[in-house]
Amino acid sequence: MTALAFPPPKLTPLRFAPLDSVEQIRRSEGFRDSLRSRRTVRDFSPKPVAFELIENAIRAAASSPSGANQQPWRFVVVSNPEIKREIRRAAEEEERAFYEHRAPDEWLEALAPLGTDPNKPFLEIAPYLIVVFRIDYGIRTGAQGEEIKTKNYYVQESVGIACGLLIAALHLAGLATLTHTPSPMGFLSQILRRPTNERPFLLIPVGYPAEGAMVPDIGKKGLQDVMEVIS
Repeated sequence: MTALAFPPPKLTPLRFAPLDSVEQIRRSEGFRDSLRSRRTVRDFSPKPVAFELIENAIRAAASSPSGANQQPWRFVVVSNPEIKREIRRAAEEEERAFYEHRAPDEWLEALAPLGTDPNKPFLEIAPYLIVVFRIDYGIRTGAQGEEIKTKNYYVQESVGIACGLLIAALHLAGLATLTHTPSPMGFLSQILRRPTNERPFLLIPVGYPAEGAMVPDIGKKGLQDVMEVIS
């Protein structure tokens, strides 16, 4: 079998600004400390958020690496109160079924320290909902006008990395977030009228914490529990 011949890739010079060691440490410590102060928030204020902050965060997320640079993500930003209300109703319906019937006891036990329940008022109160969709495959038009599916690679991994950058960017902009994953999430595709090649991946309410907001008294694993050095 003859191997396919492809044209060489188009290359461009890397723009990389070296830092001295002192500045490297300063930046890494600042980023570390900022993200260690991040908390998932469920009590939001209706205080307006400048849309430029949302745009900047999504631009940062969209710079994420992805399989074959296919960038298989779509960020749908919702601020319309009626649509947010519709999303809340549908999410709470799924959540009630989850807590009352679907979730095994082991899962409910794991969730207990977080104090979660089927009620999701934050879906209406937060000024913005960012619904992240993964694009499972591409669609191009063939010579006869027909739709042709094209494969996307490492979709889950790519979208997951982009979501991490998005959450970090929103936090660094002084905003609070919640990673919400109602199960199943198909209602988001219907409400937001997404094409068939897009699937909901994550629902992120964004805004400012409500005055006096409380969060679960939980911690993170220590470095010794999450890092292993092999030298």
